[in-house]
Amino acid sequence: MRRYTSLLALAFVLVLGTVFGAFLLSGHADRTPGRHGRTVTVCTTMPPEQASLLAAEYEKTAKVDVRFIPMTPEELTSSLSGKSKQPDADLVLADSRVMRTGALKGAFVPYISEGTDSVPDVFKDDEGAWTGVWYDPVVFCMNSDYLRTLPRIPETWAEFAAYPDMRVGMTDFLAADAASNLYFTMVSVYGEQEVLRQLAAVHPKVVQYVKFLSTPVRMAGMGEVDAAVAVQSETLRYLTSGYPLRIVYPMDGTAYMLTGAGLLREDRPLAQDFIEWLLSDGAQMTLQRENVFFVPTNSDTLAYKQFAGKNLVLFDKTDAFSPEEHHAMLDRWLQNVRFK
Repeated sequence: MRRYTSLLALAFVLVLGTVFGAFLLSGHADRTPGRHGRTVTVCTTMPPEQASLLAAEYEKTAKVDVRFIPMTPEELTSSLSGKSKQPDADLVLADSRVMRTGALKGAFVPYISEGTDSVPDVFKDDEGAWTGVWYDPVVFCMNSDYLRTLPRIPETWAEFAAYPDMRVGMTDFLAADAASNLYFTMVSVYGEQEVLRQLAAVHPKVVQYVKFLSTPVRMAGMGEVDAAVAVQSETLRYLTSGYPLRIVYPMDGTAYMLTGAGLLREDRPLAQDFIEWLLSDGAQMTLQRENVFFVPTNSDTLAYKQFAGKNLVLFDKTDAFSPEEHHAMLDRWLQNVRFK
């Protein structure tokens, strides 16, 4: 009897494992109804901790479960391009470079609303395939004590590169998308030779090329460097923690990382509602409560109206180079600046 019970239990486990495995392989693991009976499934390149914040808040306020499928930009680009299986999801929330590729391949269902209409054209697809929800610009993050010693403040990229006796911290272009995006965008604006010249002028003053976007900001706040080339979100995070920092916006413009949302399927009102929420103060307040600070694209939001960087100038050109061109440009930076 005991043997019979063990065999029965083993058979049950095997059947359950087979059914569950087939369920996962079918691509529907993230489509099961949540505890509220209503679910939105989102493919995203966002950090998991930020996605979790948004999911928890939206579940609480809208009584809709948000299931995020984390993917790398390369994985999601491949999927949207038809090179690999498209995940069973309702929408995509990802970097604008991924969104542009998806739009070119016809992966998105156009969506236009009063909320998306409040977003400037520069932050969205011309045909409504996707809409930017927030962005994160690159700034000069200056140590406040050091700043008080300066006869003049460097306010352009050329002035920053030429400023004497300034210890600089910056993220390695090979280590983070926001860092490499700055390089590629500057090449689009100024040309490669001019950008390499400026980077060569900065190079002797770089204390360390670091791996993470937060490290240059921390170094500036601790006085280990005088200034850092950094994303604004990390700078604001350290500022709110009491570090002696000040943001200087490049007067000639700066690069930025834009996050956009696009629908993958028609007749998904819950997904449309979620996009509207991402464009609202609700999403911004959710992130800011955890010291995550992005600039909203929707100019009608209170978060945008309270944004301190009114003199922020964005480059009118973005990174439009191919992956092959990216590799070649990074190689030339390594050869002519980084390891010269």
